[in-house]
Amino acid sequence: QICLGLVKLLFYLAHSPLGSIVLLDFQPRQFVMVDGNLKVTDMDDASTEELSCKEDNDCTLDFPTKSFPLKCSSAGKCEGINEKKNLFNAYRYFFTYLLPHSAPPALQPFLSDILNATGDLRYGINETLKAFEKVLHLYKSGLYLQKRPLLLKEYISLKGFRTVEAEDYKCWPSYSHLGCLLSVHSPEEAAAICNSQSQCQSFIVTQQRTWTGRPLASFQSSPTDLVPDANAVVYIKRSASSGKRL
Repeated sequence: QICLGLVKLLFYLAHSPLGSIVLLDFQPRQFVMVDGNLKVTDMDDASTEELSCKEDNDCTLDFPTKSFPLKCSSAGKCEGINEKKNLFNAYRYFFTYLLPHSAPPALQPFLSDILNATGDLRYGINETLKAFEKVLHLYKSGLYLQKRPLLLKEYISLKGFRTVEAEDYKCWPSYSHLGCLLSVHSPEEAAAICNSQSQCQSFIVTQQRTWTGRPLASFQSSPTDLVPDANAVVYIKRSASSGKRL
């Protein structure tokens, strides 16, 4: 969400009515989240000036660890230097820290492509936004779940019940520090996640939704404490539902 919001912001800056705008003091502290949207807090160091040049050799974009040769346009300006500077700063301050950990395994290769392409400045802001929107579509639609074995049949569903909220085993990247609370596309995906975690014996798909509209599922190590809830369904592993547990 943070990276997509940043890309949308940089897309606007690249195509603003004033021309391509560069953020000269590009630091994470210059941004805040407001109602789920990323905002710039300080525009004092923004500029529409693009580096003047006489030849391509005048257009090297330098960073502490990398340099990029750019073209000198017929108008005597370094082509796309403001856009590319913003994009590489987004890569080094945000993408490298957030993208490798922020998607289901099936989507991580797509984010790795974005990471590599922006890190080498092979993508401009238009291509970067398009790539992010593709990942978002796959994520929201559940298309990345195709060709998976059906695992929900390994669970007993108890309609009209939910588990008691209590501290349980932790997982990454959980929405709750008390246990394992993850976003899922469907109960089928939740079953696959539960199967992949050795501690998990049951789960419930809650009424809570993330910014993409996906429900949150709570995964638990014990399904013993159940309370009536007309709107809930508890899914318990068949292997855990025998004997005294149920």
